[in-house]
Amino acid sequence: MTTLDVPGFLHGSAKMDKLIINGPAKLSGEIHISRAKNAYLPILAGCLLSKERIRLKNIPELRDIKTMLSLLEKLGTQITQEGEWTELYTPTLASFSATYDLVKTMRASIFVLGPLLAREGKAEVSLPGGCAIGTRPIDLHLDNLKKMGAKIDLKGGYVRAEASSLKACTLPLAFPSVGATENLMMASVFTSGTTIIENAAMEPEIEDLGNFLNSMGAKVKGHGSSRIEIEGVEHLSATEYEAIGDRIEAGTYLMAALATGSEITLTGINFKYIDFVIEKLREMGANIETSDNSITVKQSTLSGTKVETAPYPGFPTDLQAQMMALMTTAKDSSIIVENIFENRFMHVPELIRMNALIDLEGRSAFIKPSPGLSAAPVMCTDLRASAALIIAALAAEGETEIQRVYHLDRGYEKLDQKFLKLGASIKRVNSN
Repeated sequence: MTTLDVPGFLHGSAKMDKLIINGPAKLSGEIHISRAKNAYLPILAGCLLSKERIRLKNIPELRDIKTMLSLLEKLGTQITQEGEWTELYTPTLASFSATYDLVKTMRASIFVLGPLLAREGKAEVSLPGGCAIGTRPIDLHLDNLKKMGAKIDLKGGYVRAEASSLKACTLPLAFPSVGATENLMMASVFTSGTTIIENAAMEPEIEDLGNFLNSMGAKVKGHGSSRIEIEGVEHLSATEYEAIGDRIEAGTYLMAALATGSEITLTGINFKYIDFVIEKLREMGANIETSDNSITVKQSTLSGTKVETAPYPGFPTDLQAQMMALMTTAKDSSIIVENIFENRFMHVPELIRMNALIDLEGRSAFIKPSPGLSAAPVMCTDLRASAALIIAALAAEGETEIQRVYHLDRGYEKLDQKFLKLGASIKRVNSN
């Protein structure tokens, strides 16, 4: 049975689904955090680098994951699933093209560019889509692949790349881009010599990708630091691997608990991956306890604070919207400065519909204490904005209807089921 045929693999995939949430909620209990989508997407693309069998554990049931698996199948990967393990086997490639019909909904499809070039010396990838949160150019990917000897042609909405063999060199990144760092790591595994990526992104998912590549026999050093070295090898072998816990999911549940004055415990997550977030929440007055594999948040009274998004280890832009929803429940004013994406405040009008007091000035949002969030019909605009609306709905008085939750299903595994387990009044219905 292929993974794509497994019943329930794509939980809640109906595009017209909506969520009905009755608040205010009081949450309690324990939730196991899913494996990280942003770790598994590049890892799945990295499976193309080996002609042997790769076994991955606990791949999350998400729309973006299914899209990547569909893309890999089109490229020739044989995919099977047994229990918590998914096996990927690509002895030969059936195609070198990632077509628009698959790529249009998911930016991470660009991750196949580096592996295809490294393995076969050619690739054709449609320019990627994803959330409409601002421009996210792939210039850093392409310019540095050119430095490695690739010939790049942009035509008809596609990136066409060729290289008889990629060469090892030093690649200084103008910005510590996560995607560019990961793509260049994978493109470098077969080069003759050592490739150095300077000003590399340092996110935990990059460290995880390096660990995965090394488990297949790659020679990657410094992953998780700003200087990564990749010594080329001749081939990559079979492996078994499980990705890290999803730090953005963990941060979302922490903020939901704090917004509702609740106590919950998260397991399966290393608190160090969101240490900066936890310290910022503690600065607001949050009572949070950590251990090697769990995080517990207790009922807290929150003050305001100032947050500026930044590359890791700073405050992640992927938790900015959720943090804003939490700030509306604090007892005094807060400020958020969004430094990564220029259009990542689309959740603000929806929060205002729920009685939030938020003013925007350029890249800054000024959040005043709400006299009390109240239920309203709202609409998801992107993945993380969806999570912010759920947090607000859990804290609000009355019944909130959240439309377009297909955004949410791109990045949160069975979120409604997990909140039900914590005691929330939440149900998914079809809005047709």
